[in-house]
Amino acid sequence: MTRPQNHDNYLNLLNYDNRPMARIAGVTIPNEKRIEASLSYIYGIGFSTAKKILHAVQVDADKRTKDLSENEVNRLREYIEKNFKVEGNLKQQVLMNIKRLKEISSYRGIRHIKGLPVRGQRTKTNNRTRRGNVRKTAGSGRKTASEKT
Repeated sequence: MTRPQNHDNYLNLLNYDNRPMARIAGVTIPNEKRIEASLSYIYGIGFSTAKKILHAVQVDADKRTKDLSENEVNRLREYIEKNFKVEGNLKQQVLMNIKRLKEISSYRGIRHIKGLPVRGQRTKTNNRTRRGNVRKTAGSGRKTASEKT
């Protein structure tokens, strides 16, 4: 890999400029984005939840992550850990819920087992994402008249 002419810009691109990156709930959140958007990088926190968190912790939503003080980052981290189930714990809970549905053989559990849409979507068309690109039409798999059976 060749280095660009201006080495300082190269270091800035790779984030080697000694600016500590904030880690909240085991996720390194981006430095250059507004904290409001950066928090949504954490699994289980969306944009509206991030706004509520910032309001509760009294941090300005317009600040960039790199401009936060260590105290503000600690307050955010503690508030999120105390009040929200995020990342690994949330993923584990979702998997346990799906496993429970499968075990009790509910309609939704059976749809999960079969790999079909769970929430009432149509299956005649438009379910390629869930099933994979499997074409199930009247002509698929049919042999031509010239082929022997």
